[in-house]
Amino acid sequence: MWPIVWDWLNFAIRWVHVITGIAWIGSSFYFIALDLSLKKHDGLPEGVSGDTWQVHGGGFYHMQKYTVAPASMPEELTWFKWESYATWISGFFMMCVLYYGSSELFLIDRNIYDLSQWQAIGIGFGGMILGWVLYNFLCNSPIGKNDNLLSVLVFIFVVAIGWGFLQVFSGRGAFVHTGALIATIMSANVIMIIIPNQKKTVAALLAGKAPDPALGMQAKQRSMHNNYLTLPVLFLMLSNHYPLAHSTQYSWIIIALVLVIGVVIRHFFNMHHAKKGEPHWTWLVATICFIIIMWLSQAGPVNNEETASSSHAPTETELKLANAPSFDMVRDIVISRCSMCHAQEPVWEGLTITPKLVVLEEDADIVRHAELIYKHAGRSNAMPPGNLTSVTMEERDILAKWYEEAIGSPRHFLW
Repeated sequence: MWPIVWDWLNFAIRWVHVITGIAWIGSSFYFIALDLSLKKHDGLPEGVSGDTWQVHGGGFYHMQKYTVAPASMPEELTWFKWESYATWISGFFMMCVLYYGSSELFLIDRNIYDLSQWQAIGIGFGGMILGWVLYNFLCNSPIGKNDNLLSVLVFIFVVAIGWGFLQVFSGRGAFVHTGALIATIMSANVIMIIIPNQKKTVAALLAGKAPDPALGMQAKQRSMHNNYLTLPVLFLMLSNHYPLAHSTQYSWIIIALVLVIGVVIRHFFNMHHAKKGEPHWTWLVATICFIIIMWLSQAGPVNNEETASSSHAPTETELKLANAPSFDMVRDIVISRCSMCHAQEPVWEGLTITPKLVVLEEDADIVRHAELIYKHAGRSNAMPPGNLTSVTMEERDILAKWYEEAIGSPRHFLW
C-alpha cells in the first residue's frame, strides 16, 4: 500500500510545483516585457522613467515606472515573491520524494559511480548550494559589472556543473539536478537580492532618505538572469521523460546547446517587447542547435561496463524480493511480457533505446525495478502500453502480491 501513497504524494507535490511554476514564470515574463515596453516622453511625472498603455480583460491600463521610487509610498504595495518561494519549496519536496526517496531507481547508477543513498543526496543538495554561492560570487565580483563577460562565465559554469553531475549520477538524475541548480540560483536571486533590495528602497523612502539607485540596478540584473535561464530550466526538468536527452554519450553538450536555445529565444522576445526589431536569426540558431541535439542523441549511451562496480552487496529488501517464493513466476512474466522492449537492445520494432532506460533482462534488473513493476504493471495497467503483450489479470496479481509479500513493511521516510 505504501508505494501507492508515495506515488500519489509525488503526484500531488508535482501538481503544486507546476502550478506555482506557472505563476512565477508568468509574472516574471510579464514584468520583463512590461519593463522593456516602457517609453520615455515629455509630460511624464517627475521621477517616472517611462510609461506604456495596455489593454486586457475589457479594460485599459496605464503603467508607469519610477527610476528609483516615488516620492511617497502608496498605502498598498503588491510584492511578487511568493510565486518564486513556493516554486522552489515544492520543487525541493518533489526532489526529496522522487529522487532522494527512490535514489536507487532514479538518481544512482552504479555503472557510473557506486554511491550510497546519503552520498548521492549530499552531492545533489550540496551542489545546488555551492552553485548559488559561486554564482553570487561572480555577480558581486568586478566581473559582474560586465554583463556580457558575466553571462559567458555563468554559461560555462552551468555546463561544467552539468558535466560534473553526469560523472556521478544517472543521466536523469544529473539533468534534473542541473535544472535544480539553475532553479536555486533563480529563486535565491529573488529571496537574497531582488526582494531585500526593494525592501531597502522602501525603508529609505519611509525614513525620508534618497534610495540607492545601485540597489535597483543590481535587482534588475538578477531579474534578467532569471528571465534568460527560465527556458533551459524547463527543458532540464522535463527531460526526465526523454532518455535520448539525458542518457547519451554527449549529454553535457546537449545541456550547453539547450542553454543557447533558451537564451536566443528569450532574446528574440525581449527585443520584440522593447521594439528594437525582431532578430529572426535567433530562430535559425535555435533550430540548428536542436537539430544538432537530435544528431548527438543517436550516438547511443555511454559505455560504462568497464568501470561498473561489482562490490555492491544486495540490500535486505533486494534479498527478500529475489528469494520470494513467487519470484520464478515473476521472472517468467517479466521476460515474456516486458523484456522485448526493456532490454539493452530492444527487439520491438521502432525502439532504439529501452523506455526510460529501465532494463529488465536479468534477475538483478527485475529486483532493482521491483517498485516500478509493482506500480505500473501490478497495481495498474500502465505497462505495457495498450497491453500490447497481453498481460493477464492473473499475471498482474502475481506481480503485485510478489512485491507486497516480499517487502512486508512500508518504505521509511528519509527524515
